[in-house]
Amino acid sequence: MPDTRGTGTTLSDNSRSDLVEKSDDSAPATLVDTSPPDGGRKAWLTVAGAWMVQFSTFGYLNAFGVYQDFYTRDFLSHSSPSDISWIGSVQLFLMYAPAVFVGSAFDSGYFHHVQICGSILLVFSIFMLSLVQQNQFYQVFLAQGLGIGLGVGLLFLPSLSIVSHHFRRRRALATGLVVSGASSGGLVFPILLNHLFANTKVGFANGVRVSGGIIALLMIIANCIMRTRLPPKKRRGVSIRHGLLHIVGDGAYTSSIAGAFCTNLGLFVPFFYLQLFAADYNVSPAITTYILAILNAGSTLGRILPVALADRVGVYNMLLPAILASAVLLFSLFAATDTAGVVSVAALFGFSSGACG
Repeated sequence: MPDTRGTGTTLSDNSRSDLVEKSDDSAPATLVDTSPPDGGRKAWLTVAGAWMVQFSTFGYLNAFGVYQDFYTRDFLSHSSPSDISWIGSVQLFLMYAPAVFVGSAFDSGYFHHVQICGSILLVFSIFMLSLVQQNQFYQVFLAQGLGIGLGVGLLFLPSLSIVSHHFRRRRALATGLVVSGASSGGLVFPILLNHLFANTKVGFANGVRVSGGIIALLMIIANCIMRTRLPPKKRRGVSIRHGLLHIVGDGAYTSSIAGAFCTNLGLFVPFFYLQLFAADYNVSPAITTYILAILNAGSTLGRILPVALADRVGVYNMLLPAILASAVLLFSLFAATDTAGVVSVAALFGFSSGACG
């Protein structure tokens, strides 16, 4: 990433094995080896911390299907399923929407500042969600849609980008391990929330507080163990305009963003509606409770195995078949009207969608 340090100029790129640093016009250029170590205590601790961030952010959003089902049938029963889905949709939108600002802040050396602010906002919003009143849609939307969404948006992308500071040759594998945290969170939180919401001694408010406590603990640990490499000697201002111009000026990058946008329009439908879909088709209640966990279990494998192979066969050679498989499985969901069919589609779609993400 380009970086300005002090009074001199530094040109760096994680894909190169050297760094040209020039302190002034008269000083000779110095070659410094800045190749990512591809391992080591600091690198793997950073991967572990980033995994916790993914577990607590995207993993928590992957459990929105539980909220969608609970809100539709009970807590927000005066609102339509379509209206309720706006809460989850805004969450997902805000997970990516601050990308230009967050990316510029990351490049400028504000990684820890952004992570701490995002952690505080995320935990605060979850506990605010536990205080909302039944059938008060605007309260839920503000706390969960906007608050949690913005908190996740500040945390999600930097926790992926930090991997490139420590890995080059095994970067895809390290990234796959990190994003498996999202699938693991999507495995744990649906089971946890379903059981807590159904328990009359716990209920919705305390169930949300339990999940908030878990996330608060993980965020404290993650912020303590994640580390950057070669921090800027002098921080520069966050420039959103520069980031936008760079994106618009890069045709390949712009087309990739457009393709990812179209893919994600359909990719998250099962994560929102699969539990409600299973209940409507009289799938066994025992299976319905775990259907999102099954989906995210498949997603965990999909985020590790294909991503590891991408280092050898190429990213797009893995990505395009995964997108095609996900599209086919989405259509096959219409024919999955019994327990076996829903479980099969959930597991297979989880694997293919995990490879896409």
